Amino acid sequence: MAASPRSDFDISAQLAPDPTVSLKLAELIRLQKSAQRITSTLNLDEIVDRVVDEVSSSLGCVEINLYLHDTEHNELVLTGVRGCTVHGKGHRFKVGRKTDMRQGMSGHVAMTRKMHYAPDVTLDPYYVECEPSTRSEVALPLEVEGELVGVFTVSHHELNAFCETELRLLQGLCSHVAVAVQNARRFHDEHKRREQMTREAEEARTIQHALLPRSSPLIPGFSVSGLSIPAGLVGGDWYDYIPLSDGRWGLVLADVAGKGTAAALLMSATRGMLRSLAPLSSGPAEVLDRLNTMLLQDFPDGRFVTMVYAELDPTKRLLRLANAGHLPPLLVDPAEPSGHRWIYTEQGLPLGVSNSKFSETEINLTPNSRVAFYSDGITEAELDSGEEYGTKRLLAHLQSTNATPENLIADVRKFVNGAGLRDDATVILVSANRA
Repeated sequence: MAASPRSDFDISAQLAPDPTVSLKLAELIRLQKSAQRITSTLNLDEIVDRVVDEVSSSLGCVEINLYLHDTEHNELVLTGVRGCTVHGKGHRFKVGRKTDMRQGMSGHVAMTRKMHYAPDVTLDPYYVECEPSTRSEVALPLEVEGELVGVFTVSHHELNAFCETELRLLQGLCSHVAVAVQNARRFHDEHKRREQMTREAEEARTIQHALLPRSSPLIPGFSVSGLSIPAGLVGGDWYDYIPLSDGRWGLVLADVAGKGTAAALLMSATRGMLRSLAPLSSGPAEVLDRLNTMLLQDFPDGRFVTMVYAELDPTKRLLRLANAGHLPPLLVDPAEPSGHRWIYTEQGLPLGVSNSKFSETEINLTPNSRVAFYSDGITEAELDSGEEYGTKRLLAHLQSTNATPENLIADVRKFVNGAGLRDDATVILVSANRA
């Protein structure tokens, strides 16, 4: 925002202590003090009304007009008015050339950026007659850092009604008004911009949410469920279930580098590509290979996607998966020597980085085993001290028989203790039922 102007027009310091000081000058001193309070509000309508009311009550003027400059159309718009019977709020006119007398004193001042005083309006070449009782008028520019904010005009029923002190006071007043108006406009524009961004983000969130699975797939012998919580209104995480031939299902969890709307847009594009490739490919490795080729052509530099893509064959109780630079899935299985293992693949860089090969891993899912796919928003959720939720807590939670995506993320939130999720958190849990 613009800074408050330097106050170098203090009337009280210029007046000798004289008991006969006029009531008019006392009112002007009050006006000066109120002018310095104008910048305390960011409500434009309140600023305009306060200025017009204060000047009107202090100077006893015939007419007061406050025009604001519409920079887009280069017009002056009447925003505050007292005593005018010709024009009301909203009246506007184009700012023309300096020598164009038809635009009146206001237009002339808007062009010259200098105060113009007409002690006798009948002799002034720029004055355009309005109220018949007007005898003198002053028009002052409202300007901040070389930018025209508007024009302020004050008319009086007396000839040469404004002395030098009063004119300097009005100039000082206008410097405060200009700053207050400029601050209020910037605040309003910023508030409007933020509201627009929020609306757009809400719409993006609605669309992104619609791209996630609406329900868990019904797979004989298995329970599959997932959940994704963005750190902001929208995020770059994504999961999906894709029906394939012969009762098989494609399962995917991906994380687009970055956050916010840009990541969400790239996620949406990746989703469309993957859904078109999955039914036509021979397995997870081929899916990632073909998807990587497409992303290398379409993704902007510096953007990439980490992804785990798996195909579940419920008849064979077989899970085949390929990994493109993502965190290794966790298998919890009573048949394993340690009761669990992290599932690694030999090859697989993140998608969109470079030409890469992808290898597959096969897992036979025994009864009561479960596999968790997860994003780094789970394991890297951290306290202010830097301590992370980590893989040990993830393992301990998934070893519980009642583990679900919902209570896993609830446990992560409990761990960060109100600090909030700082990254998108997504999980898919595949559980093999008893045979």
